[in-house]
Amino acid sequence: MDLKGKTALITGSARGIGKAIAERLAAAGAKVVISDIMEDAAVATDEEFRGKGYEAIAVRADVSSGKDVSKLVEEAVSQFKTLDIVVNNAGITRDTLMIRMKEDDWDMVLDINLKGAFLVSQAAARIMMKQRSGKIVNISSVVGRMGNAGQTNYAASKAGLIGFTKSAAKELAARGITVNAIAPGFIKTEMTDKMPEAAREKLSDNIPLKRLGTPEDIASVTAFLVSDDASYITGQVIGVDGGLLM
Repeated sequence: MDLKGKTALITGSARGIGKAIAERLAAAGAKVVISDIMEDAAVATDEEFRGKGYEAIAVRADVSSGKDVSKLVEEAVSQFKTLDIVVNNAGITRDTLMIRMKEDDWDMVLDINLKGAFLVSQAAARIMMKQRSGKIVNISSVVGRMGNAGQTNYAASKAGLIGFTKSAAKELAARGITVNAIAPGFIKTEMTDKMPEAAREKLSDNIPLKRLGTPEDIASVTAFLVSDDASYITGQVIGVDGGLLM
C-alpha cells in the first residue's frame, strides 16, 4: 500500500495500538503526526520513527479539549500542508461496576473516547472537505458491540463511536471522505502482559482463533481502510477479534 504524499494524524499514538498504526502508515510512506497527552512518550516515539527514516512530528494534545484539538490540526497542516488521514485511537478505561461508578469516571471516559473523536473529526473534516478527499478511521471495540460487565462507561463510549461513524460517513461521503470503524477484540498489550498466565489462557480459550490479537493486527486493517484499495468502503465496522463476536 502506497501512502506517499499523504499526511496521517493518529491520536493516542505514543504507544500500543496507536503507535503500531502510526508505524504501519509511516512505513507505507505517509507523513505521520504522533499525537498523545503523554508528551515525553510522544517525543520518544517521534525520535524512534525519525531514526528509522520516517517523516514524523510529535504534538501533545488532550483530545477532549477543543482548544488542544484546534492547535493539533493546525500544527499538522502547518508542517505537512495537507491532512489526508485521521485515526481516532485515543482512549482510556475507568472500569468498575455501574452501581459503584463515579460520575467523574463516566465523564472522563466519554469525553476522551467519544467527544475526542468528534472534536478531531470535526476539525479534520473542515480541511478534508476543501480537499474533497480524506479517510477517517475510528477505533471502537468489540465491547461496544456486545457489552461487558464492569465497563458501562467504556462500552457506551465505543458503541457511541459506532453510531458516530455511520452518521459522519453519510454526512461526508459526498465530499469524497470515507469514515469507518474498527472494533478490536482482546489485544496483547502491556496490561495483558501483566496478567497471570492462567488468566491469559482463559481469555484465549474464549476466542475461536485461540490467541489474543496484536497491535499489528489492528494496524494492518487500518492501513487497508486508509488506502485507495478501500475507496468504496464507508460507514462500516470491521471486527478484528479472532472470531469472538460473530
